[in-house]
Amino acid sequence: MPAPIDYHTITEIFRRFHAAEPEPKGELEHHDAFTLLVAVALSAQATDAGVNRATRSLFAVADTPEKMLALGEEGIVAHIRTIGLFRNKARNVLKLSRILVEQYGGEVPASRAALQALPGVGRKTANVVLNMWWRFPAQAVDTHIFRVGNRTRIAPGRTVEAVERAIEDNVPAPFQQHAHHWLILHGRYVCKARKPACGACLIADLCPFEEKTA
Repeated sequence: MPAPIDYHTITEIFRRFHAAEPEPKGELEHHDAFTLLVAVALSAQATDAGVNRATRSLFAVADTPEKMLALGEEGIVAHIRTIGLFRNKARNVLKLSRILVEQYGGEVPASRAALQALPGVGRKTANVVLNMWWRFPAQAVDTHIFRVGNRTRIAPGRTVEAVERAIEDNVPAPFQQHAHHWLILHGRYVCKARKPACGACLIADLCPFEEKTA
């Protein structure tokens, strides 16, 4: 596994990201911790745009754990049928809603361990909620971040967990809060999997990726 690029280069990369987009935002629509949690849980193997289309109608009728329980599994399915794995996701949303009502008074816990104990909530989902709602510097590593972390050598690693640790270790503290959003957006729109847009990349001169495109 190649070593990370040096601290000064990583600092300059994130300085440029910050200059271009000081407050990057996630693209999943939500208005509180519960709707964010549900949206992120539904986004596994689905696009943010597709999830947003489904959750607009879902959250219009069920934007609390109590309302989600009242809606029931079939009611949830009716709104999210266009999302991949919708049946299993509906069951998980119903189960996590019941746990939130019975164990947390209808509130979403601000704890990674408690979040990961909820049905359908893995470490990535927990980290997104912790970062976006409670503003913890948690790093939610998806396929985009995994790719960008390794291509740029900001955070090289063979596993998602290794890349997450590398971001925490290598990215300067002032940039930790927004690091995963900058990296996700960069991977989604510039450093794409099949044909990275290196000619339009604001960090191309700092990136050691050897297979650059024009």
